Amino acid sequence: MAKSQDAFRTISEASDEVGVAQHVLRFWETRFTFLRPMKRTGGRRFYRPRDIALLMTVKRLLHDEGLSIKDVQALHRRTGFRSLTSDVQAEAEDLSADESMVRLQDALAALETARSRMKRLLANC
Repeated sequence: MAKSQDAFRTISEASDEVGVAQHVLRFWETRFTFLRPMKRTGGRRFYRPRDIALLMTVKRLLHDEGLSIKDVQALHRRTGFRSLTSDVQAEAEDLSADESMVRLQDALAALETARSRMKRLLANC
């Protein structure tokens, strides 16, 4: 019997759902402060539905869009949790798919601008 969509997931269930190994999820938790699954006694992790959405978004940004870890960290600092996840229920009800895509493209363009500025600053040092 399959779990409910709202049920918490263990690390093995989360890794299967996201499509990465368990050690990758643990590594991402060390690099992305916004990834904080619930931890029970003994350090056992339980991932909420929003954690799964964030993990899937991180995977998409890193693997599909080719952003670096620092790029994703900067994107989160600039735009926050809601714009990082592609499946935020509250925004999905209010925004059409086109509006969501425009916002994501704007965020990525801003990230590219920031990256260019950083390169110029580093070149001048």
